[in-house]
Amino acid sequence: MISSIMKTRIKELRARFGMTQEDLAKKVGVRRETILFLERGKYNPSLKLSYDIAKVFGEKIEEVFIFDED
Repeated sequence: MISSIMKTRIKELRARFGMTQEDLAKKVGVRRETILFLERGKYNPSLKLSYDIAKVFGEKIEEVFIFDED
Protein backbone atom coordinates (compact mmCIF):
# COMPACT_ATOMS: atom_id res chain seq x y z
CA MET A 1 0.00 0.00 0.00
CA ILE A 2 1.31 3.43 -0.94
CA SER A 3 0.73 6.25 1.50
CA SER A 4 1.42 9.89 0.87
CA ILE A 5 3.31 11.82 3.49
CA MET A 6 3.01 15.56 3.30
CA LYS A 7 5.80 17.79 4.45
CA THR A 8 5.56 21.54 4.57
CA ARG A 9 7.87 24.51 4.76
CA ILE A 10 5.25 26.55 6.64
CA LYS A 11 7.23 26.79 9.87
CA GLU A 12 10.38 27.85 8.01
CA LEU A 13 8.47 30.44 5.97
CA ARG A 14 6.67 31.79 9.02
CA ALA A 15 10.05 32.31 10.72
CA ARG A 16 11.40 34.09 7.64
CA PHE A 17 8.39 36.41 7.61
CA GLY A 18 8.31 36.87 11.41
CA MET A 19 4.82 35.36 11.68
CA THR A 20 3.24 33.36 14.45
CA GLN A 21 0.86 30.48 13.78
CA GLU A 22 -1.94 32.82 14.87
CA ASP A 23 -0.82 35.51 12.38
CA LEU A 24 -0.88 33.06 9.48
CA ALA A 25 -4.17 31.53 10.60
CA LYS A 26 -5.84 34.96 10.59
CA LYS A 27 -4.48 35.77 7.12
CA VAL A 28 -5.91 32.58 5.61
CA GLY A 29 -9.10 32.33 7.69
CA VAL A 30 -8.46 29.20 9.76
CA ARG A 31 -7.81 28.40 13.41
CA ARG A 32 -4.28 28.38 14.80
CA GLU A 33 -4.63 24.64 15.45
CA THR A 34 -5.05 24.05 11.72
CA ILE A 35 -1.67 25.66 11.09
CA LEU A 36 -0.17 23.55 13.88
CA PHE A 37 -1.58 20.34 12.36
CA LEU A 38 -0.31 21.35 8.91
CA GLU A 39 3.18 21.95 10.25
CA ARG A 40 3.19 18.55 11.95
CA GLY A 41 1.95 16.77 8.82
CA LYS A 42 -1.26 15.72 10.59
CA TYR A 43 -3.62 17.47 8.18
CA ASN A 44 -3.85 17.61 4.40
CA PRO A 45 -5.17 21.02 3.37
CA SER A 46 -7.73 21.75 0.69
CA LEU A 47 -6.44 23.13 -2.58
CA LYS A 48 -7.84 26.56 -1.67
CA LEU A 49 -6.10 26.61 1.71
CA SER A 50 -2.85 25.46 0.09
CA TYR A 51 -3.15 28.25 -2.46
CA ASP A 52 -3.98 30.86 0.19
CA ILE A 53 -0.99 29.88 2.36
CA ALA A 54 1.39 29.85 -0.61
CA LYS A 55 0.08 33.27 -1.68
CA VAL A 56 0.80 34.76 1.77
CA PHE A 57 4.45 33.78 1.34
CA GLY A 58 4.67 34.63 -2.37
CA GLU A 59 5.52 31.02 -3.20
CA LYS A 60 4.11 28.32 -5.48
CA ILE A 61 2.05 25.62 -3.75
CA GLU A 62 4.66 22.98 -4.57
CA GLU A 63 7.33 25.12 -2.89
CA VAL A 64 5.36 25.15 0.38
CA PHE A 65 3.86 21.65 0.38
CA ILE A 66 5.99 18.63 -0.50
CA PHE A 67 4.34 15.26 -0.98
CA ASP A 68 6.55 12.20 -0.56
CA GLU A 69 5.23 8.77 -1.43
CA ASP A 70 6.38 5.85 0.65
